[in-house]
Amino acid sequence: MTQCLTNKKVLTKGNYAIAQAAINAGCECYFGYPITPQSEIGEFMSGKMQELKRAYVSAESELAAINMVIGACSTGAKAMTSSSSCAVALMQEGLSYATADELPVVLVSVMRGGPGLGNIYPSQGDYFQATKGGGNGDYKLIVLAPSTVQECADLTYKAFYLAHKYRNPTVLLADGLLGQMMEPVEFKEYPYPEIDNSEWALTGAKGRNGRVIRSYAPLAENQCVFLEKLYQKYKTIEENETEWEEIGTDDADVILVSFGSTSRNVKTAVKMCREKGIKAGILRPITLFPFPNKRLKELSEKTKKFIVVEVNMGQMVNDVRLAVNGKVPVELIHKPVGAPPAPEEILAQIEELI
Repeated sequence: MTQCLTNKKVLTKGNYAIAQAAINAGCECYFGYPITPQSEIGEFMSGKMQELKRAYVSAESELAAINMVIGACSTGAKAMTSSSSCAVALMQEGLSYATADELPVVLVSVMRGGPGLGNIYPSQGDYFQATKGGGNGDYKLIVLAPSTVQECADLTYKAFYLAHKYRNPTVLLADGLLGQMMEPVEFKEYPYPEIDNSEWALTGAKGRNGRVIRSYAPLAENQCVFLEKLYQKYKTIEENETEWEEIGTDDADVILVSFGSTSRNVKTAVKMCREKGIKAGILRPITLFPFPNKRLKELSEKTKKFIVVEVNMGQMVNDVRLAVNGKVPVELIHKPVGAPPAPEEILAQIEELI
């Protein structure tokens, strides 16, 4: 893939789909450092960004990359970086600063096994890292979780839009399976309106008063006011941007909750359940923040059990339990790392749990 594609369907892998979608979304600057299983994103951008006369820098480290993105975003530019797991961990301080500075940073995180260096196999072990954050202070990142290569492209578009609409760092949370998987993808035109950033971007003060972007508030009362403002913004995001997919929940006795690539096998398991007379459905969060708490609470009023399926030791299950608030049992089916549990495995465990 070397051409700038729009309105064409091609067979490509997830990492290339993300990179191509970033190009189509108008990404002006890419800063990154290679790490498996997302290295193809930087590889693609290294050629295409220069061809289009846009900024590309192979940074000396992940720390450098995130801070370069912060600098570019402070000018209102569309800028992104991509990395994986243990390397994203190095970016946490930068993400905290970007949130405090209200900068539209886009980060693509392609998860691999951990903790530590772990291995390069797919995992969903960075759910906490993305949704709870490892930087300091009270802050939230917008987090989008694709389940197909097509969604890798579509949600990359959305990541740029939401980051600039709300001036908030936004994470596209994929995994090694999606990054390497090949599927047909239709690259449509960027579907979102461009956001006017002229009121805050640092573009030189000729003809106007100077501006300052900073995260430090010397007085406690000022920091309190700022945090209240931030959390009002998060509330607005929750009210307007929460997104999920829901199948077969109307009459379901058991509702499975899964995100990302794992949900593909869960959908098949739900179909197998129905064939065996088990009334099962699935709710797939597409936004991990904002999380579909309200919908899960509504569903807890009419189902008998939730079962969360994850490729980690159990992370999203905690948010499902909080949303359900003890109304019905919430069980966990999980695999620590590697390919998701097969549909047959999921079905067998569902039968045991019910």
